[in-house]
Amino acid sequence: MKKGIGTRCVQAGYTPGNGEPRQIPIIQSTTFKYDTSEDMGKLFDLEASGYFYTRLQNPTNDYVAAKIADLEGGTAAMLTSSGQAANFYAVFNIASCGDHVVSSSSIYGGTYNLFAVTMKRMGIDFTFVSPDCSEEELEAAFRPNTKAVFGETIANPALTVLDIEKFAKAAHAHGVPLIVDNTFATPINCRPFEWGADIVTHSTTKYMDGHAAGVGGCIVDSGRFNWAANDKFPGLTTPDESYHGITYTEKFGLEGAFITKCTAQLMRDFGSIQSPQNAFYLNLGLESLHVRVKRHCENALAVAKYLAGNDKVAWVTYPGLEGDKYYDVARKYMPGGTCGVVSFGVKGGRAAAEKFMAGLRVAAIETHVADARTCCLHPASATHRQMNDAELAAAGVSPDLVRFSCGLEDAADLIADIENALANI
Repeated sequence: MKKGIGTRCVQAGYTPGNGEPRQIPIIQSTTFKYDTSEDMGKLFDLEASGYFYTRLQNPTNDYVAAKIADLEGGTAAMLTSSGQAANFYAVFNIASCGDHVVSSSSIYGGTYNLFAVTMKRMGIDFTFVSPDCSEEELEAAFRPNTKAVFGETIANPALTVLDIEKFAKAAHAHGVPLIVDNTFATPINCRPFEWGADIVTHSTTKYMDGHAAGVGGCIVDSGRFNWAANDKFPGLTTPDESYHGITYTEKFGLEGAFITKCTAQLMRDFGSIQSPQNAFYLNLGLESLHVRVKRHCENALAVAKYLAGNDKVAWVTYPGLEGDKYYDVARKYMPGGTCGVVSFGVKGGRAAAEKFMAGLRVAAIETHVADARTCCLHPASATHRQMNDAELAAAGVSPDLVRFSCGLEDAADLIADIENALANI
């Protein structure tokens, strides 16, 4: 019997045996001992499961990755050193020089820069489309060398909501997977695999950790995408000479091919592993995720309603607020709640937004979001400062936008803090 998601938050991923630690053990070791070279050689040949160097895999990390895979409904997962690393690995695992990816334009500024600048220098081209594009506009973005489609469930900080089914349908019509960053919604509020997504990524630094204790990321595979249905993914369907000719889809099946290749090749060569200590912190956060997310959403809705009625506020975006542009699509994909982040604009533009932020006392100005403590950011001068006005507009970020991440404090105190800060304008 499938257990409830709350039970899985607490117990999935690790089951102690008789006399073993109840909490997952922190395997704080770089290396692992074997009795013979033959035993270790089997690991290097991917003929046996196990560990030989933490740059690739670590038992603590695998326990936590298994929990996240369970929560998302996937078949395999891996932890990375950050959400940025997770998104890079997820795309680079199937796209290389000369390839093309379709992405929603409304994504986190750091991810946009990763795609539009850094990965473009690696020879991978990206076409950015509005999350609100028509099916015809989305179709026009594809090329013969397109290898994936990317989007965010709830975009950071624009709070646009991805129509997962629309993007999945288009991706699958062209024989490529849909990769969805589910950081803001978390598997508590949305499980993209149930709507057609194939790969899910997370910045575990956010709600999953929830306490600003450890940076990290995660990639989860649905195990359903048929990599061998066409010739677009030779890295998965043809022999890998760096591992003695193993073909990942034949050796590990659809359920394990993607994550095994990502670990055996990319983690081997780039080494963006999450530390076992941070994985331990992450698991502590996951144990209360189902409780915390509900409170984050309750506080955000209360704040959004207050802001919507304040005459010093130019506009409010929160997909859980009735009347919001994305309210209906959010109700479809996230009927239990959206996230704890509210975006809004202060009348008076950039200067007024800066005065507002200077007046906050409970909420802290931080380059962070989705934390137990309320934090606030002016993206145009921080996370998105590399973008010009046109790129900001495409990403749904205006110069007056304030991103307010509601923590777990009393909603009345958050509203009072906002009211006092608005009084400074």
